[in-house]
Amino acid sequence: MTTRILVADDHEIFREGLKRIVETSVDMTVVDEACNSQELLGKVQQNDYDIVILDITMPGRNGLDALVEIKLIKPKLPVLVLSAHPEEQYALRSYKSGASGYMTKGTPSAELLDALHKISLGKKYVSSALAESLVNGLSEPSAQGLLNSLSNREYQVMSLIASGKTVGKIAVELCLSVKTVSTYRAHILKKLNLKNNAELTRFVIEKDFL
Repeated sequence: MTTRILVADDHEIFREGLKRIVETSVDMTVVDEACNSQELLGKVQQNDYDIVILDITMPGRNGLDALVEIKLIKPKLPVLVLSAHPEEQYALRSYKSGASGYMTKGTPSAELLDALHKISLGKKYVSSALAESLVNGLSEPSAQGLLNSLSNREYQVMSLIASGKTVGKIAVELCLSVKTVSTYRAHILKKLNLKNNAELTRFVIEKDFL
């Protein structure tokens, strides 16, 4: 039986590349695509797929918010998050939101196919590097606890601020108003007990969350 896959990513070239990789396997095929969360959720609502490959950073609602919605619509539909963000930055949040696996876009194609096959069998995929980092992270629960208090969108905004982007640039990238991004920033600083962007950036770098 062929595993039917939906790819959700806002870059057409990347979607085409994924299709070629997936279709090197005789038992898997990409049957549909989505370029943003709204299109993705509409297709998941209307059609049946065996796996969704999902990017985190897309126009409008981010992939993690879409992931939560997917699990409400079809709780048993496996989702593999395939993102440009490092595992230590978003993997744990992805799993908590219902993902069956998390991989970075630099992962070798053979490992991607292995993960898809594992997920198609109803299992979870966790890389060895991530498993090790999760174990090491148990020694410092206080910082992780603070991060867990952030919503998925707040976490995304925090990462962008720490990477040096201005509120205006973040607003454009996330298709939000400057006022909304500023509100997220204020909530982030309050939850993390920080005063400004400099302290926020230092916190992220020192805790190795960037």
